[in-house]
Amino acid sequence: MSDIIKDKIWAIIGQHTTEPEADWLAQKGTSNPLELMTAFVAVPRFLPKKIIQTSQEEQWELNAEIPGFSVEGWSLVRLSRVWLLTQLDPSDKSDYVKNIETLFDTAEMNELVALYSALPLLSYPDQWLFRATDAVRSNMGFVFDAIALHNPYPEKHFSEAAWNQLVLKTIFNDKPIHLIEGLENRTNEKLALTLSDFAHERWAAGRSVPAQVWRLVGKYLNAPLLADMQHLFDSQNVDDQKAAALACAESNSSAANYLLAKYTDLEKSVKSGALTWADLEH
Repeated sequence: MSDIIKDKIWAIIGQHTTEPEADWLAQKGTSNPLELMTAFVAVPRFLPKKIIQTSQEEQWELNAEIPGFSVEGWSLVRLSRVWLLTQLDPSDKSDYVKNIETLFDTAEMNELVALYSALPLLSYPDQWLFRATDAVRSNMGFVFDAIALHNPYPEKHFSEAAWNQLVLKTIFNDKPIHLIEGLENRTNEKLALTLSDFAHERWAAGRSVPAQVWRLVGKYLNAPLLADMQHLFDSQNVDDQKAAALACAESNSSAANYLLAKYTDLEKSVKSGALTWADLEH
């Protein structure tokens, strides 16, 4: 991790802290690991619990250093804790890993949120894979969100099975999948087929399926999935119809192209760019 990202995070912190608050944090950032770890826990006692505001330029600069990384909507406490973690010296891998593992082992919920948020910034990224996949199984919503949404770590390091589990749980929890970093980059046939099964279970129970789910199947439209697309086109829900059109347009299948051509208005909207998946991001 470059010093640039640390400096940019510190600059954002500086905009939201008083001079005494910033001095306290800066002093802790240069202290020994034990004192720094103690400060990580103690941050809420010394800094206000407020949500930070960042400019588009600041977000762009962070993203330029670590694609997909965002601090939008974070609290000052969360951001300060992440910054403290970046101050740990990684030169001795054994000590570095031990210190962060200690924080994981003793963390309460908000501390876990900061730790998972920091994963894209930590050294030895493969070392945290078990922790990251374990967070996907968490029943604590804020902890799950910290690893699943606006976090580039899963895209880069999760296996296909772990990635699929993250996406599926995001859907099961009715969270917006478009906030998963790398969503389109990690589409795969197994996930597409699993989503079809999920949809059939929902439909059989008289329940709806979020239209965005279908953005993950376009490249894999086999006969059963094409039948799902027909089901969506026949739906009274306009978002379902739009999702079917978008998915068919992404397919190289002649059958999918033929199906889409039957719905000329939707086909025109997709091909002109007037209709995109962003229109279904609720």
